[in-house]
Amino acid sequence: MTTTPTIEPDDGSVLTPDISTAALHPEPGPTGTEPDARRLGELLGHPADARHIALVGLFALAVLYTLHFAQEFFLPIVLAVLLDFLLSPLVRGLRKLRIPEPAGAGIVMLGLLGLVVFGIWYLSGPAAEWLSRAPESMATVQEKLETLRRPMQRVSEAAQQVERAATVSAQEAQQVEIKGPSLISQLFGGTTAFMSAAIVVVFLTYFLLAVGDLFLQKLVTVLPQFKDKKKAVSIARETESQISTYLLTATVVNLGVGIVTAVALALVGMPSAVLWGVVAAILNFVPYVGAVVNMGILGLAALLAFDTPGEALMVPAVFFGINMIEGNLVSPMIIGSRMQLNTVALFIGLIFWWFLWGIPGAILAVPMMAAIKIVCDHIESLAPIGEFLGK
Repeated sequence: MTTTPTIEPDDGSVLTPDISTAALHPEPGPTGTEPDARRLGELLGHPADARHIALVGLFALAVLYTLHFAQEFFLPIVLAVLLDFLLSPLVRGLRKLRIPEPAGAGIVMLGLLGLVVFGIWYLSGPAAEWLSRAPESMATVQEKLETLRRPMQRVSEAAQQVERAATVSAQEAQQVEIKGPSLISQLFGGTTAFMSAAIVVVFLTYFLLAVGDLFLQKLVTVLPQFKDKKKAVSIARETESQISTYLLTATVVNLGVGIVTAVALALVGMPSAVLWGVVAAILNFVPYVGAVVNMGILGLAALLAFDTPGEALMVPAVFFGINMIEGNLVSPMIIGSRMQLNTVALFIGLIFWWFLWGIPGAILAVPMMAAIKIVCDHIESLAPIGEFLGK
């Protein structure tokens, strides 16, 4: 027969410990029993569990899929907002001259459309000529490149032998012809989509310029607390200031690059120098990659325009020198560190937006990342992301 142990204190009373639940169901200790996700959340400064992390991950994947799948919807909106940042100072300047914002927005948009239409009309002839010559000129380019391939002639001969063997084997196999969409259908479909997006951008930009700060006023009215109203106004003003300043200075710099490129190429005898200056100005909006692509395009065009590879190499070499001066002297002095984006984050963001939206995403990557950084800097929970993007 077992008995419950008793403890007799000095005053003579008897204490009986309760072992009915304490021994059978011990409470968890302070460490070693919490889930790993919760401990991770405590280290990060906010509570987290596995469900919270899973929901955040699923939400991020859903956002990325939506941005990629619905790019025809989001891309014109983003472009219109950025054009609003760029052109709104002009509308404000006209408002100081007692021109109402709707009328000022109409004047600015008509001027912009006039410049675009004139540029397309002026450059359509040279561009069409180069495009029409491109298919027949590939043989000429290949012949000129043969002079550069002579040091690797043995490798080329071996490759030709392998190609002959593969051709013999291919003749014995059944040939399957796959026909894709015709050039006319591709051009018509691409032109239709482009014109639809352009119309959306034009009208949305006009409405954004015409209403001015209407959406910001509505947002301030909806927010309940004064500190939230103040934060919203601060984010909006800083974003507009930095993005408009960047777009304006980048446009001026790239316009200068286009003019200098056109003059330099005209001096070395490159045909349609103005066309290549415009191409250089547009591609220069894409950091890093734009200059490389432009050098490749200029190199191929120069092979068609000049008789010898040595003369053709002068064209990309001239543009390389212009790009080095712009990237190492002009842009740091004019743009400086206003965007406050580090190089690694900028390059990763460039690849990210290129993957999502193609070439338009790469062109818009810098201002979009700058806007994201400004928002993250003003929201405490997103401050680590802003720190990662900054210098």
